[in-house]
Amino acid sequence: MNTDRWYYRVFQSAPDLIRSLLPGSAAAVNALSLDPGAPGDQLYRFEALEIKELSHRLDGVLWPRESTGCAETGSPEFPVVLLEVQMHPDPGFHHRLAAQTYRFLQQHPRVEHWAVLVITPHNRLKLGPTPALQLFLQQVAWINLEELSQQTDLDPLLNLLTLPVRPESELAASSQQILARRPDLDTVVLPMLVQRFPQLSEAEIMVIAGIPREEIRHTRAVQDWLAEGRQEGLQEGEAKGRQEGEAAVTLRLLSRRCGPLTGATTAQIQALPVEKLEALADALLDFQGPADLAAWLAAHT
Repeated sequence: MNTDRWYYRVFQSAPDLIRSLLPGSAAAVNALSLDPGAPGDQLYRFEALEIKELSHRLDGVLWPRESTGCAETGSPEFPVVLLEVQMHPDPGFHHRLAAQTYRFLQQHPRVEHWAVLVITPHNRLKLGPTPALQLFLQQVAWINLEELSQQTDLDPLLNLLTLPVRPESELAASSQQILARRPDLDTVVLPMLVQRFPQLSEAEIMVIAGIPREEIRHTRAVQDWLAEGRQEGLQEGEAKGRQEGEAAVTLRLLSRRCGPLTGATTAQIQALPVEKLEALADALLDFQGPADLAAWLAAHT
């Protein structure tokens, strides 16, 4: 599923949620969850920025609002927050995160207080080497959704973040808890349910969310989000099916050319995007053995 785009919607709908995720500011969440507040009452505004020259696109930047008195510079209490959502392995992620962070600071020299927050599904993702970036990575705040989802009595806003990783058996209770406290988040919750349950009808999705069809607020907006969520789910399913098919064919060819592959190598190849799988399928015709495969993977992942 297109989780990056979905999290964009989450923070666009509830930008002040960022305060409860930063280290040392968790106490603010109770005030945020009960009252969505008018835009003028919110302390942060959300936007996605494209960093020029190298065209790094940040998943999101949360700026303190004018009312905080530090809209352009940030402050110890309200830092400018660079948000990244990383749901898949990426050996170059740590370097990319550092590069785009310092490029952002270069292009926004007035920023004095800043923070970097990364949301991941669990702590088992392979995100690249760290020795050269230890000092930078020590400044990064990490949100592990798997660990977050295991907390009891989770606040509805924090519970919202866990919907993409929760078991299907828990989605109904979690969605209903969120919408009971924050009905304004229906246009965020419902598209995720559609993506998690692409085989269900619209009426069945409403039952899971605990929303009587006749009581849906902003009906047109909800219908639009549902239609878009279903389309994204279908597209993601088609892309995943194509990627899995390419990986299976490539692995069969490699086993003939290079012999049995290790579990780690197999997993690395299964995680490659379609474009790289196609490139590998072309390249393997010239492989003489496992050493050629290892060299190709080192150069292209």
